[in-house]
Amino acid sequence: MIDKDWVEGTLGDIFETVTGNTPSKKDKDNYGSELPFIKPPQIKNNILKNYSEFLSKKGKIKARILPVNSILVTCIGNLGRVGMNKIEVAFNQQINAIKPLKEVEPKFTFYQAQSIGFKNQLERLSTSTTVALVNKTSFNSVRFKIAPLPVQRAIVAKIEELFSSLDSGITDLKKAQEQLKVYRQAVLKKAFEGELTKEWRQENKLQFDWENTTTGEVMTDISSGSTPKAEFLSTKGEIQFLKVYNLNFDGSLNDQKDPAFISKEIHRTRNKRAITKAGDVLINIVGPPLGKTSMIPLSSKLEFNINQAIVRFRSNEKILPKFLSFFLQNPETINWLEGTSKATAGQYNVKVTTCRVIPISLPNVSEQHQIVKEIESRLSVYDQVELTIKGSLKKAEALRQSILKKAFEGKLLSEVEIAKCKQAKDYEPASVLLQRIKKEKNG
Repeated sequence: MIDKDWVEGTLGDIFETVTGNTPSKKDKDNYGSELPFIKPPQIKNNILKNYSEFLSKKGKIKARILPVNSILVTCIGNLGRVGMNKIEVAFNQQINAIKPLKEVEPKFTFYQAQSIGFKNQLERLSTSTTVALVNKTSFNSVRFKIAPLPVQRAIVAKIEELFSSLDSGITDLKKAQEQLKVYRQAVLKKAFEGELTKEWRQENKLQFDWENTTTGEVMTDISSGSTPKAEFLSTKGEIQFLKVYNLNFDGSLNDQKDPAFISKEIHRTRNKRAITKAGDVLINIVGPPLGKTSMIPLSSKLEFNINQAIVRFRSNEKILPKFLSFFLQNPETINWLEGTSKATAGQYNVKVTTCRVIPISLPNVSEQHQIVKEIESRLSVYDQVELTIKGSLKKAEALRQSILKKAFEGKLLSEVEIAKCKQAKDYEPASVLLQRIKKEKNG
């Protein structure tokens, strides 16, 4: 239970809120270098610093400008990401903003808007359309808690002290994640240079006699998929239709993400060329990023269908599916594809014909089995460490939300810290602050 000196009201009762707008894109003179223009991708529960788009003096006149220390909240699509500005900015219509008040510490608002209680309110208020939306009227009805000013300052200081320690740990975990990726890439690179099976060859008195060839020379079936008309796609059906987002970078398939389906009839007729089955290896040919590689499990009894941004490699007696999957994940292979692809406006497009001429140094099937075994042995350790890191990052995020929850339930400060706040010269119950806010709002 929060202290009796706290008070709760709605955003509309307490603050002036405003929804952004976008000066016409048709008039290029609206854009220039005068004023940062904020859109949702830049808002990531952060202090806004990096600006990618600016308005001109002309565009500034047509924009809605926020004073310093306003709180920006994404209110369409991915709800509830929060930002705070340290210079004047304009912002678009997908964002609602809370203008600062002298009676409320800006970071008290900033952190409360990131709390799970605040975000849950947004989600309950969002329209039940395909894209979540919270308009200004609904936004104004969100409940907001105010504490006495010295308590607000103490809570912000305590949050930042705890977050500093937490963020340091998160930085270390993410650094370890990056080091793991480097390790994984090194394993794959060495595997396809013959390093991992060097001792195996010596033990079996075999020479390094890999065949230098191309994918198309050793496989007869390398082809892209096709997308049927929208009327043939549904969220339920008989054959799952795979898109690039269903592919992973580690050879596994994510068939649970936003599944789409087609009928068996379309699968066997109009989209026959895109039939995919057990053992097939899939890569994306449109990026960035390139390098998403998934193998249909050998044990799978299901058939799939794929779209035109995916190429299917079908193994034969010369090449093992898992060997092929690891080969396509190898950073050397990905770099080669990027180097030979056409890049337009930052987007990679790899031709199917290019996928048929990927250089490959191919050992015999016996050594392929050993290479797969060596890779899997090393990457099993990688997978265990990666799972541990991911688990720790989830716990860190849960701890962050726990800190914010306690803060705005009045449970973060100790009794000693609260007593110290009450000795401050500007201590007064939040009800007095709210009365003053309302008086100023009503003029």
